[in-house]
Amino acid sequence: MFTQIDYTMVVVSDMQASVEFYRDKLGIPLKFQSPDWTEFQTGATTLALHGGGVVGTTPPTGDPTKHAGSCSIGFNVNDVDKTYEELKAKGIRFVMPPTQREGEGIKLAVGLDPDGLPIAFAQTIPQTAAG
Repeated sequence: MFTQIDYTMVVVSDMQASVEFYRDKLGIPLKFQSPDWTEFQTGATTLALHGGGVVGTTPPTGDPTKHAGSCSIGFNVNDVDKTYEELKAKGIRFVMPPTQREGEGIKLAVGLDPDGLPIAFAQTIPQTAAG
């Protein structure tokens, strides 16, 4: 019945800051922008930003990638160490530096968007056969 996600929507508290993050820092092509709804083209799926989000009154605690009822966005990259250094130089805050994920076949880094949404960057690492 459902074969493909059409769009992913992120509710944001500051549309301009979020557009600058996704367009200018991550380099995602802008498809359409308005004060309340913005779209980026990311292949077959659209990344949409919905304005009007309310910033939480209490600071989040714990690992932001583990909050129930939340989500994160993930990108595959060719070189996670290079991506990490380039994005860090653009001011993106990371909660996980490039880390080899044992048994998962990836090296992963996790940054945060302006509202604290985790953005993962994963590089596939070839698995070696146990000898």
